[in-house]
Amino acid sequence: MSTTLPILGLGLALCQGVAFAQNPPPAPPNAPLRLTLDDALARARANSPEFLRANIDALLAREDTVQAKASLLPSAGYFNQFIYTQPNGAPTGVFISADGTHVYNNQAQAHADIYAPEKMAGYRKAQVAEALAHAKQDIAARGLVATVVMDFYGMASAGRKVANSQQSLHETQQFLDITQKQEKGGEVAHADVVKAQIQVEQRQRETQEAQLALDKARLEFSILLFPDFRQDFTVEDDLDTARALPSFAEIQVMAANNNPDIRAAQAILEMQNWDLKAARAAMLPSVSVDYFFGLNANQYTLHTPEGYRNYGSSAQAQLTIPLWTSGAARSRIRQAELGIQQAKTDLSFAQRQLLADLNSFYRETDTASFQIASLRRSMELSSDSLKLTLEQYEAGESTALEVVDAQTTLADARNGYDDGLVRSRVALADLQTLTGAF
Repeated sequence: MSTTLPILGLGLALCQGVAFAQNPPPAPPNAPLRLTLDDALARARANSPEFLRANIDALLAREDTVQAKASLLPSAGYFNQFIYTQPNGAPTGVFISADGTHVYNNQAQAHADIYAPEKMAGYRKAQVAEALAHAKQDIAARGLVATVVMDFYGMASAGRKVANSQQSLHETQQFLDITQKQEKGGEVAHADVVKAQIQVEQRQRETQEAQLALDKARLEFSILLFPDFRQDFTVEDDLDTARALPSFAEIQVMAANNNPDIRAAQAILEMQNWDLKAARAAMLPSVSVDYFFGLNANQYTLHTPEGYRNYGSSAQAQLTIPLWTSGAARSRIRQAELGIQQAKTDLSFAQRQLLADLNSFYRETDTASFQIASLRRSMELSSDSLKLTLEQYEAGESTALEVVDAQTTLADARNGYDDGLVRSRVALADLQTLTGAF
């Protein structure tokens, strides 16, 4: 019996362990949401007002194109009307222009523009305006990515700096303990204890500031990510993951083929060209036709008492020739020509700005990526330096000031390394606003 019970208890424990592995306990209800960069981007696209406004503007531009195209196509309607004119004994009533005291109109009407160059130019302009809206949508999307990357890695860096400050605080507390013990043994003066205590106080303040910076970064980021106010989330720190940078020649090709700022400037120029064509078209003739079928009679009936039909059809064609506009048409043409001149200037500037930004952003990204290894090496050397300085201090071969200096150097090196990682990611995101993702 004494051997059976332990074996039975072990078997029960193993069964419980298997059941625990198959059915792990649910996550705590208040566990913070952990976001990857892709998660953050998806949430920002769903909640950013600037990005949503750009999407709506593109949809509105699409509807403008649909309406402009519809204005070129035939239209149909049904017209119903009753006119009453006060009688005076004459067939037409008191108004000389009346067709009778009672007039009934029930007509189907079809209208079509045979030649309407101004409307055609307006349709082409609407198409280009839609392309412009899509370019601005792309600009907003890329700008949103850059903003999210900056906030995401800013929050990740703030979290690292909290950990760095806590580690630095722990190191200064260890040094304070060493000085207190050596003071009791008569090996160092009380001034060393005071220096160590000052360092502890300073590191405590730095820890509080680092935590405050993290909380503020979380608050600013939450506005972009969530439709409601919440703070129970963290970000996944992948700063140590290296990102490859294409060659500058490849970057130039990407920017030349896929830059929304250039597309937008080109679309504005094209819109101004269509404005000029529309202004000139307003001085040309236009032709339209109308067809009517239905009732236009003094009795609401298909046949008169004499047996004549009251219903039937008619067609009409209109040729409109503009003759004199008191200079308004010429002014509109001149206005469109000035708009083209300005659009060409803006396009030229946008092209120069792209080349300048491309060189600047690429150099920033390349330099930031190159310096990461150097910053990491500086952090490792600073850590080794602190260890050696502490050993020398305990052996009486260095001063407390040297230890404090080594601790400060290591704290700065840790933060500098994290800042370098963030700088590299943000620079890469800024470069991709010009080229698109790569």
